[in-house]
Amino acid sequence: MKVLLVDDDSVHLLILRKIFEKSNDEVVVAHNGKEALQHLEFDPFFNIILTDIMMPVMDGVEFLQHLKESDRTSCIPTIGFTAGDVEYFREKSQNGFDCLVAKPMDFFDLYSLAKSKAA
Repeated sequence: MKVLLVDDDSVHLLILRKIFEKSNDEVVVAHNGKEALQHLEFDPFFNIILTDIMMPVMDGVEFLQHLKESDRTSCIPTIGFTAGDVEYFREKSQNGFDCLVAKPMDFFDLYSLAKSKAA
């Protein structure tokens, strides 16, 4: 499975990367939505995207909007996560995420959710 992880928190990225790589998944990391879009511009063939919502440069909601506008990336399952108000971001994103979860989260639960959404 090919995974795009988008988060400005290096500890979260490290933990998630290790969990996915342990299952021999290919992991690409981006530190904000703009960086993630640059990765997708060159390679839109990801099985799943996991993105934080509150990030500098381009947040997860704006990233999702760009993602859904493109025919090349609109079908990629996307899981958002936030320390903020999940219902607020669900409304703000117009339910565009395949799943939106609250931080703090169990990283192994997030991994299992990603595996189920990418299947």
